Amino acid sequence: MLQQSSCCCDSFGFRPCSVASKTKNAFSCYMDLKDKNKLLPFVSSRSLKQPQLNRNPVLACRASRGSHVIPVGKDDLPIHGVAEVIVGVLGGGQLGRMLCQAASQMAIKVMVLDPHENCPASKLAYHHMVGSFDDSATVQEFAKRCGVLTVEIEHVDVETLEKLELQGVDCQPKPSTIRIIQDKYLQKVHFSQHDIPLPEFMQIDDLEGAKRAGDLFGYPLMIKSKRLAYDGRGNAVAKSEDELSSAVTALGGFDRGLYVEKWAPFVKELAVIVARGRDNSILCYPAVETIHKENICHIVKAPANMSWKIRELATDIASRAVSSLEGAGVFAVELFLTKDDQILLNEVAPRPHNSGHHTIESCYTSQYEQHLRAVVGLPLGDPSMKTPAAIMYNLLGEDEGEPGFHLAHQLIARALCIPGATVHWYDKPEMRKQRKMGHITIVGPSMGNVEKLLDSMLNEESSESQSAVAPRVGIVMGSDSDLPVMKDAAKVLNMFGVPNEVRIVSAHRTPELMYSYALSARERGIQVIIAGAGGAAHLPGMVAALTPLPVIGVPVRASTLHGVDSLLSIVQMPRGVPVATVAVNNATNAGLLAVRMLGVCDADLLSRMSQYQEDTRNEVLTKAEKLQKDGWESYLNP
Repeated sequence: MLQQSSCCCDSFGFRPCSVASKTKNAFSCYMDLKDKNKLLPFVSSRSLKQPQLNRNPVLACRASRGSHVIPVGKDDLPIHGVAEVIVGVLGGGQLGRMLCQAASQMAIKVMVLDPHENCPASKLAYHHMVGSFDDSATVQEFAKRCGVLTVEIEHVDVETLEKLELQGVDCQPKPSTIRIIQDKYLQKVHFSQHDIPLPEFMQIDDLEGAKRAGDLFGYPLMIKSKRLAYDGRGNAVAKSEDELSSAVTALGGFDRGLYVEKWAPFVKELAVIVARGRDNSILCYPAVETIHKENICHIVKAPANMSWKIRELATDIASRAVSSLEGAGVFAVELFLTKDDQILLNEVAPRPHNSGHHTIESCYTSQYEQHLRAVVGLPLGDPSMKTPAAIMYNLLGEDEGEPGFHLAHQLIARALCIPGATVHWYDKPEMRKQRKMGHITIVGPSMGNVEKLLDSMLNEESSESQSAVAPRVGIVMGSDSDLPVMKDAAKVLNMFGVPNEVRIVSAHRTPELMYSYALSARERGIQVIIAGAGGAAHLPGMVAALTPLPVIGVPVRASTLHGVDSLLSIVQMPRGVPVATVAVNNATNAGLLAVRMLGVCDADLLSRMSQYQEDTRNEVLTKAEKLQKDGWESYLNP
């Protein structure tokens, strides 16, 4: 469907042209002038002198009808970029900084409003207005300079945003959403009305109400502040009725506005970053696991290690939660995974989030680029991961002042020696304990690989240890008598530079070891298993039944039947338990097949395999030429 929008000009005045349905694209602003049969280019919003009553809110820079554009100050040139609009961000912390970094790649102008002159975003923003984002007059003045207004922190003056929206200011996400998110109790009420699974909760106004909640929900009991709570602030746990009073006092008393939640017996904390476009389209990033330290996000593992069913359930709940809100942008949905495989929503942030930092290196579209795409009306980008695994490690202040900076710089120095690691330093002028000063993202071929690299970085191991990588191929056999055959697979893998490990895990004599190996292989970073066995050849099939990884069976010649029994055993696996196989004793081909499997997602390996094929071809041609030249007798008796 098409709708009319006054985003094009004729004789320096706007007249309607067709744009894509509800999505207000800032770059789709050309029209066909029928009387002149030619195209007229888009006119930048900053070059407009008079406000229009029927303007596309994404394109026009204004605070209210009848106001004029206020020059920004760095220059007064027209805006040229992917989206010809100034994006105003309330808040200039690390999230604002990374928004500016993403914007610079797309030539999108980002202004920030932040009270601190040296806030992290100040050096990168198109313009930094120093002022409070919860002060009404300041926010209104800031809005006059922007084409679209968004947030990097939800604790802003929502009443002013609602007034500005009534005046025609484009706010994304909508102030109604910010209002819901600001009050965690109101959040819970809203999501419960939309059938989103939550921990049980109730408001408390006095100590008697808290005691009734304890009787109803049991202990431990989570007590939370309704407003201004983040990074664990505003939360207190009462382990018994005797601790209720002290917990309430720690939160500032009942006058602050409190509610309680039934304790969620979670086994993992998860998060899903959800992008919502102006046309209400929804895209979800892969679910991640978040690990907290003193209630602050410490480590994020992407993707989360859980079953496909649980991953889909988490994504569905996150998508439904964001669909119940209004406005475009990126939203972070924090979730609990319980021991009985339930997913419960914890809370939602209407902005980029700590749990999505890894997307800068690990996904095709970072959460910051995605947020900008969404708020200005560009098509949403691909949220899928471009690397198999990633870990984000938060650089939290370990000490005050210069000692803290020294410790952080030591960790950064070690990180810079690690393959696949990227350092993000937020350039905050003051170091405090537990303050978020930066983060490090490590990407790699498997979670086992990146976890090993993270451990080496944190444990101050030698540079040799830091550069070590987890094996990608596991070679297993039932007995050391199979080793003379299976060593050929290891030789091939070593020739191609594929890290591998060789293990004896008998299916009959050490079944528990075989079971443990098969179940843990994927988590440790193994991507292909080569299993050799003679006789009945149970090992390849049993390993394949326990792991989702591809298994290549190698029939090993035994003293009887010349290995035919092993071959037949491997190729007759029941339906649903696939095992590839090679000729008897041909572990070389097993190694080559493993390399080809890995090469599907590894351009370097694929190129090396092509070179291997070329080398073997040349070797044959050389032999053929020698035979033709010297004759067969000289060839056989050089």
